[in-house]
Amino acid sequence: MTSADLFSMPALATVNGADFATETTFGVINPSTGAVFAQAPAVTPLQLDLVFAAADRAFQMWKRDDEFRRAGLLAAAAAIEAAVEELAPILTAEQGKPLADSRMEFLGAAMWLRYFAELEVPREVIRDDAEGYEEVLRRPMGVVSAITPWNFPITLAMWKIAPALRAGNTIVVKPSPYTPLATLALAKVLRGVLPDGVLNVVTGPDPLGAAMVSHPVPRKVSFTGSTAVGKRVAVAAAEDLKRVTLELGGNDPAIILRDVNVQEVADSLFWSAFANNGQICLAVKRVYAHKDVKQELVEALGEIARKARIDDGMTDGVQLGPINNKPQFERVKDLVRDAVGRGARVVAGGEALDRDGYFYKPTILDGVEDDFRVVDEEQFGPVLPILEFTDESDAIDRANNSEYGLTASVWSADTEHALAVASHIDSGQVSINAHGRGVLPHLPFGGHKWSGVGVENGPWGLHSFTELQVVAGPPRKKN
Repeated sequence: MTSADLFSMPALATVNGADFATETTFGVINPSTGAVFAQAPAVTPLQLDLVFAAADRAFQMWKRDDEFRRAGLLAAAAAIEAAVEELAPILTAEQGKPLADSRMEFLGAAMWLRYFAELEVPREVIRDDAEGYEEVLRRPMGVVSAITPWNFPITLAMWKIAPALRAGNTIVVKPSPYTPLATLALAKVLRGVLPDGVLNVVTGPDPLGAAMVSHPVPRKVSFTGSTAVGKRVAVAAAEDLKRVTLELGGNDPAIILRDVNVQEVADSLFWSAFANNGQICLAVKRVYAHKDVKQELVEALGEIARKARIDDGMTDGVQLGPINNKPQFERVKDLVRDAVGRGARVVAGGEALDRDGYFYKPTILDGVEDDFRVVDEEQFGPVLPILEFTDESDAIDRANNSEYGLTASVWSADTEHALAVASHIDSGQVSINAHGRGVLPHLPFGGHKWSGVGVENGPWGLHSFTELQVVAGPPRKKN
């Protein structure tokens, strides 16, 4: 299968290791053109009985042998690595990101599989003596429903797939209707690598996602997406007490202290905000810069923004592609219009490109205040407001004054001082002199407040796909 083959015919869902037929399809838009370029299968809620039944049958075998699961994950990692050049153009065509970034996303998925395959999970024997035996076990839950967003379809799917499968569960994944094709292609590559029914991928428009949550078979829902939808997922999952992990929105602050060398940090800070066009839950969304360095920082970021290469993600050397979808494109335009209408100064960007597709210039805004929508709300696009502070405690208070608490960063020439400031930030992760430094397979990732429930990655993420069981008994016979 080549990417050209996938674009020329309707893609197919993978259920029980095989094609899963649907009566209808839906169009997938290339954000570089704004036009439909492929079709994806529209699985209906009524078909989920068959999908979850296949996953449940596979669970009965898959849960039994941890070494077999570890070998399966390693084989899946190797299969993905071998298919990167086939898979990456599919992701770029539907998501918009540069081809080099799409390659990295699939290679990252393989890395996540290897991490969880190689993760040693020690036994938790509490007591084993002449008085008795006590052990705490972590048992798989069963079938997992995974619902993933359009900004990193493969990365965020694998954050669920790898630990869920290693723990002994089977999984049904539903990607966003904006980006269904790459996940469908991934599942096809892994047919025959993983046992039938262990990994299933279905696609379709609403109300498929709601049906994935309410269906009686899955015992866990892992969702990544907006806070508004995450709240609805939590309510629906509570109906039959499904376990949930919710990785939701963020409005992540960066605090730039007065001793920062602006020229040394500007490039890193810029790409911490604008990578993937700012369509990253943990991207820098607002910058609080000390008044002594703020103006220099504003101009340095503006200069980088003006030089950024924006084009179709398939173009050699491109740095930024289009925004993924029209609703998000319109939202970004609206936030910038609102800020400018309230007196913000556009340092760079501030407008869409005059071409087809959803291209928007990377935008730096000065002269904004905390109550501006572009500061107070998650933009999830190529827009960065810069605010001024004079007192560090004030900057901390303003950074924390948000319903969100996903990630944050503190930038300073004095690392120890930055660490002291970081200790006052209310978020799931704080990085020093970088942003998102801790987004690695072995570290927990999750948010405070409205940014989510539970964590992903590391042994903590693995544990979230298990139920505890205590086994207690009389003393064991010793050989």
